[in-house]
Amino acid sequence: MSEQLLPGYIIRRGSLLERSLLLKFMQRTYQDLFPNEDFSHLEQTVKQYFSSDTPLWWVEEEGEQGRNQFKIQNSKFKIEDSIPMPHAHPPIACLWVGNAIDQVHGNRHAHIFILYVVLEHRRRGIGTALMRYVENWAIQRGDRQIGLQVFQSNKPALNLYNQLGYQTQSIWMVKFLNAEK
Repeated sequence: MSEQLLPGYIIRRGSLLERSLLLKFMQRTYQDLFPNEDFSHLEQTVKQYFSSDTPLWWVEEEGEQGRNQFKIQNSKFKIEDSIPMPHAHPPIACLWVGNAIDQVHGNRHAHIFILYVVLEHRRRGIGTALMRYVENWAIQRGDRQIGLQVFQSNKPALNLYNQLGYQTQSIWMVKFLNAEK
């Protein structure tokens, strides 16, 4: 079942059968930020965490002449994958949400694994609408907060989250170790 997210766009709940499409969107998300890296390892993340307990939503254009396949160009490997689509319209955005535990208070809460809007549809309010959608979903299931991780270099995402009232709660620190001694 789908519903209107914004004028011209519908949102629908994804299914477990769309695992490969989710993987492609995840790889595309990271490829945008780190174009010279290989993200094939994300397949393990999807295998481990994608389940009926971790909802996935797709955004599609309303009224577009439907296609039965969605093609994603992978700029690093120069391959094009055709992915069978159970619906007529190719997704232009996705939102995948999991569960986390607040380590201070012990409460379960929603955690956004991925929010991605394809380049051609950015700056149209889709990201904001998706965030409001997931906030309403989380409130309805009794969550008191939503968590997410964002790269410091992803300024558009940081601006979106700041505008929506998200605040830095902790800082994830990394030290790269030299394996050669």
